[in-house]
Order: sequence, then C-alpha cells, then structure tokens
Amino acid sequence: MTTAINIENACLRFRIYHNPTPGIKEAVVQYFSKKHRSGGMKEFNVLKDINISLKGGDRLGIIGLNGAGKSTLLKMLVGIYPPLSGRIHVQGKMTPLIELGTGFDYELSGRENIYLNGALLGRSYKQMKGLEQQVIDFSELSESIDLPIKYYSSGMLGRLAFSIGAVVDPEILIMDEIFAAGDAHFVHKATGRLHEILNTSQIVILVSHVLKQIEDLCNQAIVLHKGLIVARGTPKEMIDFYMKEIVHLELESVN
Repeated sequence: MTTAINIENACLRFRIYHNPTPGIKEAVVQYFSKKHRSGGMKEFNVLKDINISLKGGDRLGIIGLNGAGKSTLLKMLVGIYPPLSGRIHVQGKMTPLIELGTGFDYELSGRENIYLNGALLGRSYKQMKGLEQQVIDFSELSESIDLPIKYYSSGMLGRLAFSIGAVVDPEILIMDEIFAAGDAHFVHKATGRLHEILNTSQIVILVSHVLKQIEDLCNQAIVLHKGLIVARGTPKEMIDFYMKEIVHLELESVN
C-alpha cells in the first residue's frame, strides 16, 4: 500500500473562555458588562494555512520555538484536533508517539497495555501476540511488565510507548520529542531502531529541539513560527534559517 500525507490550507483555531464558572457577584457583573455581551470567550488562530505533502520515503523534521504550534500540528494530523478549515488526507496506518502515556490505561499492566495500544493502532490480538515478546525485549521492562503502569517512571513509560510503536513496523511514524525520555543507552538503541524504520521507506514526521536529530534522521524540514510555516527545505538549510532568523531575533528582542 502506498503511504501519503496531504495537508491543504489547514487552519486550526482555539477558544479561551474567561472564568467559565464565575461566582454570583461576578456573574451579575458580567451580565451587565461587555464581557457578557462578548460571551467571555476569545478565539485565536493556532495554525494558519498549513500545506504539507509527503510520500513514502519522506522524513520530515519540524523545527520551531516552544509555542510555535509543532505538537498541535501533529495532533491535528492524527485527528485529536479537527481543522477549522482546509483538508487533511492520510493514506496508511499512523503510529503516533506524540505524548507519553496517550492511550495507556494506568490501572493495567505493561503487558496488557501492549495489547490495548496495539488495538488502538489497528493491530489484531493475534498480531500483537506475535509481537509481545519483541516489545518487552526492546523496552527492557521484563521485570516490570506485569506491574500496573501507574508505578512506572516517565522514562519507563517512554520506553514502552516507543517499543510498541517501533516494533509494529509502522507505515507512518509520528514522533514528538520521544527521545527526551530514557537513559543514554535506550536513546542510542531507539535511534538505531528508527534508522531501520527509515530504511523501509515509511513516512516519518519528527518534532525535536535536538537539531542534530533533525539533521541526521530527516531528508526535509520545515520551520514553524507562530502557527505558520515560514520556511521549508533541507534539514541543514532549515536549521541555519531557524538559528539566524528565529532564535537570534528572539534573543535580541529579549535583550
């Protein structure tokens, strides 16, 4: 099956509600004030005119400051946030590793969560049964795999989440700072596994503040700034642009 992602003119808007549960006094004041007439709500655009086209073999790095909209873009892509306008078309099964613990049931054991997450990723019980031991071995959690994951550290959760996503051979892998969790040994092993996935010509989208990872693992990149794609090109070109045009100017404005 051919994998592809096409995002066309997608926009996303959030709403902020000011004091949605006011006291009696505040409610009366709001009723007779402009706040009441405006609904006590403010809308703002989080992502604007996003256009991305990817095919099998593409590895896209997304670079930007905190608050630029990088993680939000991934969540819009996987359907957590539907776009206000525009179109998103995905061909292929997505494996999102965008937030530690997403899809986990903290009362269940690590082993049970392997099957739960496998089902969320569209894999059958039989498929996950065949992959169970590989996930456990890769995560190096054999001694803790039958404990409820509410007792896991954030590093252990990250290792389990990455292992499930990486072992099931995803067609489209979406990652958000997943390497931030785990010790140096696991990060090295996970990076090696990701290189194996890249060699199978699947689509990979990576958000990372570690720019060396973007340069090493991706063949194209975009710079996201205040919800807009302000530049796109090779990873090296985009890293240089980001450091000179975004980071440098941001530091100058602070000073």
